[in-house]
Amino acid sequence: MMNLFKTTLLTGAFLIATSGSAFAQDAMAGHDMSAAGAELPEICKTAEGMVGDMAMNMSHEMDAAHTDLMAGMDVTNKQMMDGMMVEDIDVAFVCGMIPHHQGAINMAKAELEHGDNQWAREMAQKVIDAQEAEIAEMVEWLEGEGASE
Repeated sequence: MMNLFKTTLLTGAFLIATSGSAFAQDAMAGHDMSAAGAELPEICKTAEGMVGDMAMNMSHEMDAAHTDLMAGMDVTNKQMMDGMMVEDIDVAFVCGMIPHHQGAINMAKAELEHGDNQWAREMAQKVIDAQEAEIAEMVEWLEGEGASE
């Protein structure tokens, strides 16, 4: 059962990775995400409008820090979308959360490599520590109770 799960997950991740970022854009089209979380502070909106143009396309000129920050999310976004398509909702939730957490880890590693603010660097390390522990817990659940869902 676990080999089937792993094969399915790996095959799905490969298919999603080769399908391009249009899949993620199409999947979210028409969805009002404003209720999904708090409104971003104004300081976070300085690049508003760029995301639609960039759509995780790394062809825009960016410095190494921003390239690393965004590259860490590109693959995990596709994996997250694939993981959430698993038939059992509990397993789909956990399968989607693993790459979601990995994306946070990837972003935190970019902060540690390029950032210079001590508070932000400490927060990045806290994110890495917490998310790695939670990923391990989720993988353990998938291999145990989740495999029987």
